[in-house]
Amino acid sequence: MDAFPRAIPRSLFAFSIFYGGMVCIAGVLGNKQVALGPLSGIGPVFGLGPLAVEAGIFAFLLLVVVSSAVAELHGRATANRLVQIGFVPLIVSILLSIVVLSVPAARDMDPARRDAFQLIMGGTPRIWFGGIVAYGISQTLNVTIFAALKGREGSRMLWLRAAVASILSQIVDTLLFVTIAFAGVFPITELLFGQMLAKVTLSAILVPPLIYAFVALGRRLDRA
Repeated sequence: MDAFPRAIPRSLFAFSIFYGGMVCIAGVLGNKQVALGPLSGIGPVFGLGPLAVEAGIFAFLLLVVVSSAVAELHGRATANRLVQIGFVPLIVSILLSIVVLSVPAARDMDPARRDAFQLIMGGTPRIWFGGIVAYGISQTLNVTIFAALKGREGSRMLWLRAAVASILSQIVDTLLFVTIAFAGVFPITELLFGQMLAKVTLSAILVPPLIYAFVALGRRLDRA
């Protein structure tokens, strides 16, 4: 056994901390739906009207970008390990939410804040289970596709590899989560189509510039 712990690259250390934070905040942000398009003041998206999407997608896209950047800088195995370790903050945050929700609120807590907290942080076992399954499969798929494309194309066309992996993994993420969480509760066809369209559009727009930024940041950290 080594006398001293083995050092890890600075980029991997920094990205791992950031990744864990995004895993936890994604579920909270997902409680709000945002409109992207003319009504949101940012103009049409690919000529389409407003797209309604749950705001957790922004955190999930950052998860996709970070795992892809780690795969680019440190290899597929390391990126897959990052995804696996991501289950720890995800599951612990769910368990902590269940514990806190079950503990009575203080008597002097503002009832409006109490009820809002219960509404936002509350969930059902199907929703929590759907989130865990969708996270694990979609993020692993993203790393797998990204690494496979790199194996074929080498280091070229980073933006395209990242965008393709993100689009395909987000489609799978939507299929899994919506089906597990809501199938049988209400008709999900329209929800599936809308969420897929929004996530594909955002992946195509946001992932290419972000992957270059994160890879450049990672290389700079490792040179420091």
